[in-house]
Amino acid sequence: MPITLSELRLCPNFLLAKLSDEYLQTLLPRLEKVHTNAKDVIYERNQPIPYVYFPCTSGISSLIFMADGAAVEVGTVGNEGFTGVELLVGATLATESSVCQIAGNNIRMKTSDFQNATVGQTPLRHVTECYFQGYLSQVSQSVACNRIHAIEARFARWLLITHDRVQGHEFHLTQEFLANMLGVQRPSVSIVAGGFQKAGLIEYSRGNMKILNRDGLETAACECYGAVRAQFKRLFGVAYG
Repeated sequence: MPITLSELRLCPNFLLAKLSDEYLQTLLPRLEKVHTNAKDVIYERNQPIPYVYFPCTSGISSLIFMADGAAVEVGTVGNEGFTGVELLVGATLATESSVCQIAGNNIRMKTSDFQNATVGQTPLRHVTECYFQGYLSQVSQSVACNRIHAIEARFARWLLITHDRVQGHEFHLTQEFLANMLGVQRPSVSIVAGGFQKAGLIEYSRGNMKILNRDGLETAACECYGAVRAQFKRLFGVAYG
């Protein structure tokens, strides 16, 4: 649906918030507000990218699917960023599959409109290029994290990343997504989640996640969480996981 400037300002997307009212007015005719549900497929790998999404309250996972159907999450996009970062370097097909992880609202624009709005040194290109650097840092850190760190530390890290990108302390996160995030089988998720519940860090039942002890999760998380936050702090002056 079409959106007004006042409505747009209510969207907590960090990149859009960095743009001036005057500049946003020029983008408004090309922006619309849409809702995505959990498991909605945003992009499929090696397929055209129809829209760019700026999440407001949703969370979108970037996934790599293997030939046997197994999936591993390599990145998460929330209200700190946007989807389709590869468009900035001239891509025409999606590098990764993108699936809605947390249901919520987004601001989106057609890919052709985004490409036109990022020709030259425009304000939109500047903020999206800065985010691109942070996203690459997240993806590369995830590669090292999945190879080196224990499942418990990675579980805490991904919970913190998701918590950073949603409003409030409760969100829906299925065991399927948690398994994709961690690159493990679902029974392993149950064991780890059970241990975190016993420690009083979370409540988790039927996909409903509640963060009880944020400080405890930060203590349990690996160094990768802080490393990516530091990159976003350097780029934007605001830390995101």
